[in-house]
Amino acid sequence: MKITLLGPAHPYRGGLASIMETMARTYSRRGHQVDMLTFSRQYPEFLFPGKSQTVDTPPPGDLRIERRVDTVNPFNWISVGRQLRRACPDIILMKYWTPFMAPCFGTIARIARGNGHTRVICQIDNVEPHEHHFFDRMFNRYYLSSVDGFVYMSGQVGRELAAYTSAPSIFSPHPMFENFGEPADRSEACRMLGLDPACSYLLFFGLIREYKGLDMLIEAWARLRREGRIAPSRRLLVAGEFYIPKEPYLKLIADNGLQDEVILCDRFIPDGEVRWFFSAADALALPYRTATQSGVTQIAYKFDLPMIVTDVGGLPEIVPDGRSGIVCRPDADSVADAVERLWSGDTLEMLRSNFAVEKRRFSWEEMCDRLEEVYRMTL
Repeated sequence: MKITLLGPAHPYRGGLASIMETMARTYSRRGHQVDMLTFSRQYPEFLFPGKSQTVDTPPPGDLRIERRVDTVNPFNWISVGRQLRRACPDIILMKYWTPFMAPCFGTIARIARGNGHTRVICQIDNVEPHEHHFFDRMFNRYYLSSVDGFVYMSGQVGRELAAYTSAPSIFSPHPMFENFGEPADRSEACRMLGLDPACSYLLFFGLIREYKGLDMLIEAWARLRREGRIAPSRRLLVAGEFYIPKEPYLKLIADNGLQDEVILCDRFIPDGEVRWFFSAADALALPYRTATQSGVTQIAYKFDLPMIVTDVGGLPEIVPDGRSGIVCRPDADSVADAVERLWSGDTLEMLRSNFAVEKRRFSWEEMCDRLEEVYRMTL
């Protein structure tokens, strides 16, 4: 088939670009003709909370990526839609994660489908966004009604999707990331990060936003320390760029006297450094207040890293309690209990022993199979 992927790709940074590029490679290995359309402008600078939207690394030599889509220019949407309508791919595969993209993506999809041949298939991360705006439902309706079929990655997203559209949809869990390399020796990872290998580390990883509950995790850590329920050699390692003001978090750390126990690496972590963090840590914490799914869990699966997750959204589907992690309620007391349980007895070893079986669910071949299945349902 002739397949065009439309969404984040090099030089745009982050997990979404990695997902699109990995799917492009998977389809290419299957013998399909694949190209990628990404952004000439993804977000206006004043709307982007981070320091940079792009990376400086060379473009991947095995992918055809064209920077063509301007998300804030309606004339561009029409032009790209007409370009795709003329090119007549069998599938336009879109990645959708925020209603901000809806006007652009919905217009392109409507025009491209006008050739009567092309099907628009969407791999959807979120329907309802984590941070809500008055225009979310209107924008969602505009985009979701322009799509022929969907693959969603959590039951919550599937239920939300059904409120907007009756188009064919199939569940497929988020695959494991393949672009971060292999696990490193723990001593080497600690050396690369300047960490004391005599300490044990609980990792919080990813862009820092309010819904991800870092403050809850710090409060839980403070309670464990006050109550003498955590060994002196334990440390909380926080790696990620703040997308919200970081001063309240620094104050929370200082007020609880945790300056020596909470290690902040407050910047975007490039792909080449990710494996050091996941190789140095004993476990990963995702104390989210709300969630659909999380790509960070799939990095942890790649590195056989046990997890603490809260029982929100699709997280318990991805991380079953007592199998690959510990599931707790989204409050500081429950998170503290989960941290204590994690480092009790042989819990870590027991959880790691289950990873070989649990990881079988998360393959890119399976995801691409489901996307092609949805495509066939639309014919």
